[in-house]
Amino acid sequence: MKNIIIGSVSKNAGKTSVIIGLAKAIEKKFGYLKPFGDKLIYRKKRLWDYDATLITNIFGLEQSSEDMTIGFEHAKLRYMYDEAGTKAKMLDMVKNLEKANDLLFIEGGEELAYGASVRLDTLSLVKYVGGKLILVISGDEGSIIDDITFIRNYVDMAKIDYGVIINKINNIEDYRNNHLPDIKNMGVNVLGVIPNEPELTYPSMSYLAEKLQARVIAGEDSLKNRVKHIFVGSKSADAAVRDPRFNQEDKLIIASGDRSDYIASALVVVASGIILTNNILPPPYLLAKLSERNIPVLLVPYDTYETAKQVDQTTSLLTRDDTESIELLGKLVKQNVDIQGIIQ
Repeated sequence: MKNIIIGSVSKNAGKTSVIIGLAKAIEKKFGYLKPFGDKLIYRKKRLWDYDATLITNIFGLEQSSEDMTIGFEHAKLRYMYDEAGTKAKMLDMVKNLEKANDLLFIEGGEELAYGASVRLDTLSLVKYVGGKLILVISGDEGSIIDDITFIRNYVDMAKIDYGVIINKINNIEDYRNNHLPDIKNMGVNVLGVIPNEPELTYPSMSYLAEKLQARVIAGEDSLKNRVKHIFVGSKSADAAVRDPRFNQEDKLIIASGDRSDYIASALVVVASGIILTNNILPPPYLLAKLSERNIPVLLVPYDTYETAKQVDQTTSLLTRDDTESIELLGKLVKQNVDIQGIIQ
């Protein structure tokens, strides 16, 4: 079994998406570990990491949360394990997956230093179990080369088999022609450059329902709809209809459940979905019409302002039923990443 450790220098580089893309593209039996969980959720009376739950559900892994994650809190981990204990725990987790898998993906924390105080940072994971380290790097041209220069100059990579995948690049041809040669001249093993796909940045109604812990009251079959624009119902519906933003496609309408005027207007425009606030249900006849149109409707207890703020601050994450995005990730990795350079 080959160990592939996936890390990043900074947050939101796209580690989990790259793992999903690699798993789809490589098509080998694999296991997955997220030793230090950083996206805590509660499922099946157990604590899970969101990324671990997602990959388990997408690929039908048979691992439990206890087999994937050592812990979630710095204070507890400092108390439970010293360095020798952490290494022994990691080796035991890896050993349990060896016989059944060709590959093992081990995902590091949200950034390179995350978990260092409890000996579960990405470089410590490499030291414990060995294997190939892949650093996923994203950002603008300046921050990408800053991160790579920092790794080369200040992180001892002399004894580590590593490469980088540069992710979320807007103009990929320009980047390959004008920036990639400088990085390769630094002696860095670039395993791939993945273009930015805007569709992957828009949250789905399914993800918003999970993020807001909302009750789905209509349109369950269309929860894959993606939200590209947001319209908050703060003025009269007549004024809203005259607003050009209200007529944008793929928009989310956020309004109180007693704003029947807004809810009715959603029936005559193209909407990705509606979030009704204040835990107020609309009149039954409107809900029936929304169901007929298969427009996703979420019900939340928060007021309209708080709901809009939460949605605005949301970072789009995949959900297990987002099959189009999952297939797209596999295609992007297959077309833009040196698969053989990773698995050989």
